[in-house]
Amino acid sequence: MNKRWALRDTPDHEEVNSLAAALNIDPILTTLLIHRGIRNYDDARLFFRPDERHLHDPFLMADMEKAVLRIENAIAAREKILIYGDYDVDGTTAVSVVYSFFKKLYPNIEYYIPDRYTEGYGVSKKGVDYAADNGFKLIIALDCGIKSVDKVAHANARGVDFIICDHHLPGSELPAAVAVLDPKRPDCDYPYKELSGCGIGFKLIQAYAEKNDIPFEEIACYLDLVCISIACDIVHITGENRVLAHMGLQKINTDPCIGVKTLMEVAGRTGTYTISDVVFQLGPRINAAGRIDDAKHAVELLTATDEDTAKQKSLEINFKNTERKGHDLSITDEALGIIERDEVMINRKSTVVFSEHWHKGVIGIVASRLTEKYYRPTIVLTRSNGYVAGSARSVFGYDLYEALCGCSDLLIQFGGHKYAAGLTLEAENIEAFAERFEEVVSATIKPEQLIQQINIDAELPLSQIGPKFFRILNSFAPFGPENMAPVFLSRNVYVSGAASLVGGSHIKMTVIQQGSAGYDSIAFGQGEMLSQIKKDVPFDICYSIEENIWREKRSIQLNIKGIRFGG
Repeated sequence: MNKRWALRDTPDHEEVNSLAAALNIDPILTTLLIHRGIRNYDDARLFFRPDERHLHDPFLMADMEKAVLRIENAIAAREKILIYGDYDVDGTTAVSVVYSFFKKLYPNIEYYIPDRYTEGYGVSKKGVDYAADNGFKLIIALDCGIKSVDKVAHANARGVDFIICDHHLPGSELPAAVAVLDPKRPDCDYPYKELSGCGIGFKLIQAYAEKNDIPFEEIACYLDLVCISIACDIVHITGENRVLAHMGLQKINTDPCIGVKTLMEVAGRTGTYTISDVVFQLGPRINAAGRIDDAKHAVELLTATDEDTAKQKSLEINFKNTERKGHDLSITDEALGIIERDEVMINRKSTVVFSEHWHKGVIGIVASRLTEKYYRPTIVLTRSNGYVAGSARSVFGYDLYEALCGCSDLLIQFGGHKYAAGLTLEAENIEAFAERFEEVVSATIKPEQLIQQINIDAELPLSQIGPKFFRILNSFAPFGPENMAPVFLSRNVYVSGAASLVGGSHIKMTVIQQGSAGYDSIAFGQGEMLSQIKKDVPFDICYSIEENIWREKRSIQLNIKGIRFGG
């Protein structure tokens, strides 16, 4: 697949050099800082040394006082409290954090995770009725609820109060809950808007702890779960999220909770975990519980207090993840076959595929894989509870949610973000929806958005890469949305020795540039370029810089994102 290379504009030369002198670092590194909005020494110090002092006061969030007071009153009155959360990683980590914290203080508390297949996303009538029928007087909803106006009204009618902790965009009307904690509320002045659902839950227990003189250490033990939510829900790793992710990664790598520790063991990944490792090693396993079976198994693992229970749950979840992979691969192959046999579909600017028998739990993963293959807005549909359910994924810069708004009259419901969404519709509307979605996308997507873009942060001579440069570059981590691992451009490099094909489709080689040392490099999935790589032929590369560990020997390695000949 052809990719566009987009080199960011260079900041003002004088500003770059001034900050470089103040910090005593390479101007290339200060360019990266300025791209991240860091323009002075104090901001740089906060960026490079995040800690708990940089967390915002939780009581700056609208309704936080009301939420804490309602929980205090519930505990004083010995009321039953139900912790309710979504079935994905963000929801299950959020439930695990809030449930574990309050369970230590108060025994009259349970949790509830809705069934993906019978109840669907968010607050369900079944969940509300379960609470009312079993004597619960307070529901704390996590990672959901901001649009559950009717469900909260139903709860109120049945004598059940709600505290909502959500991070999704609210609708035109807020639910009539005792407290609605969501920084995206128009009337909320909380300084950071991009917390995960679990992050909102953490702010709730932080506020309760502060008001009740509970030391920060008593809530810091949950930061590994907060970090997992931030990584796997693909929220911005900036500001407060970056502080939470930084502290959470430290805990994952030094003292994870029993559930996370045993999950890391069954994943088989050794060494220091990064955000990427969390996303690809821990996230799919936690998600698999709800995709294939019941997300309560994930909460049982993450709240486990003894190693035997945690090991058993980790093995069960790992098995479900293996099962999930089987569904994922077979459905992806089937979906690709449907597209490849349909000339009209191949030439569209969007993809909508449907099959009666596809497993609903993995269609989001399949949508992501199809988007990678064809690089266009993609929706995968299957039957679910008498309706058709779908998962949608977008491409860089294109607002999928807005596109679905243009099809809303054909949908029963939909929700999500710019790049990912879920939807439900009647079976008889599938064809009309596919046509409408194609019309909307064709009319609104820019031609360049249909070509995958490699965003390059700066041009870098290979000679400037060294131990100090690499050490400071590593301090930009944890990496993620809005703070991605920097990508550099080096022109007119040469292969030193022979380039080889490894793993069937990857190129392994050593590259040099005039005046530089040679750097071991790997170009994943770019095997088709091998025939053009010759000893005396210069080419340009864009790449990130990583540490490679082989038999306990550490070295710098270039992870090549793109290779270009002839400038």
